[in-house]
Amino acid sequence: MSELHADGPLQPGDRAPNIVLDAITRDGTIALQDFRGHSPIMIGLFRGLHCPFCRRHIAAQAQLDAALRDKGVESLTIVNTPIERARLYFRYHPLPNLLAASDPERVSHRAFGLPNLEFTEKETEWPRKVGMDVVMSMQVDMPGETPGPMNRLAAAEYLNNKDGYEITEADQRMAAAGQGQLFGQFLLDREGIVRWTFTEVPDGGLRMFGAPSPQEVMSAASQVAS
Repeated sequence: MSELHADGPLQPGDRAPNIVLDAITRDGTIALQDFRGHSPIMIGLFRGLHCPFCRRHIAAQAQLDAALRDKGVESLTIVNTPIERARLYFRYHPLPNLLAASDPERVSHRAFGLPNLEFTEKETEWPRKVGMDVVMSMQVDMPGETPGPMNRLAAAEYLNNKDGYEITEADQRMAAAGQGQLFGQFLLDREGIVRWTFTEVPDGGLRMFGAPSPQEVMSAASQVAS
């Protein structure tokens, strides 16, 4: 399959590409084409499991799985983690009914137009480049998770320690290649047309490490399912 690449995040009205990936939580592969003509689908394109923010985003999407299914909407989680590492993680951290796929090369992220930021010392050209001075100034405030506002790097270290998450060689490889990968969620209708999105791309970085509220996700799902 030739690789697809979008210049920017797909927007409502765009047709989503067909992506075929190895399934994590079942045998075989998962193809987006399989859902067309059958059901809408919420797709979460996340960084690797080495990212504590994305582990929380994955869990949040999984918590809505039953409610989405009640509206006839399927849910698919895609992670930038090698298949063996991902299967091991979800074996010890199971999420009921989770449908997940492995994309260590971030083929799906590129196809949906999600940039992989280049980190520089001080040069920022969002969303292609970001200076470490900007990154260090970004405050992450997660009540109940962190003791208070923290910069992104400190918060990631704190959350990994809190979770007892051990960074493996596979995680290090994914982080080295895709540390700046931005994440996104895309709701497709039965015909594979994008109807709603949430990504970290807009607003010059202000959305980084954020996520849509459950109410926003379910509102979008209701409109697609109706």
